[in-house]
Amino acid sequence: MRAPTLRVARPTENIANLLPFYRDGLGLSVLYEFRDHDGFDGVMLGNPGAPYHFEFTRAAEHRVGRAPSQDNLLVFYLPERPVWQAQVDQMRSAGFAPVASLNPYWDRDGLTFEDPDGYRIVFQNAAWG
Repeated sequence: MRAPTLRVARPTENIANLLPFYRDGLGLSVLYEFRDHDGFDGVMLGNPGAPYHFEFTRAAEHRVGRAPSQDNLLVFYLPERPVWQAQVDQMRSAGFAPVASLNPYWDRDGLTFEDPDGYRIVFQNAAWG
């Protein structure tokens, strides 16, 4: 059985503020953009052919605010050290510095980066499972 494609969708108040983090830092491509689709603007980012992508939407009158907790995480497991280091270097080159994780577990073998809305991405230098 083939694994399903995963879409992580969430609202934001400013799509343009998120683009440098996910496009330049995380290295995702803009797959699709839309304007005023039933009152929503949005962008989908991912890597062509990857089994996941991110969708960020904005509705003019919808107040979103920041992440409800510093423990809202998306974790990328990158077990090969050079691949992990390249991803960390790309985030730093895009202007994003690591932040201390709320759960110290993620700081042992990884680094955490926070997007402009307060949601966090962990690059874990370990295998999953």
